[in-house]
Amino acid sequence: MSLILNPNIDDFDDFYKELIDSQRHMNDADAAQMNCKLVLLLANHVGDRAVIREALERAGGAV
Repeated sequence: MSLILNPNIDDFDDFYKELIDSQRHMNDADAAQMNCKLVLLLANHVGDRAVIREALERAGGAV
């Protein structure tokens, strides 16, 4: 499996709104913590270390 780079989320605008709304009343630290938890949950769901590593690299992380 390789990282999917083409749009792959139904109703992307609705997803983006949900993400923003989910953090609307959080301070920056709480929003950052939620984002970290979300990344870990989604990485666990993906489960493929090579795909996760590629995502980390493409997101600008030093792997």
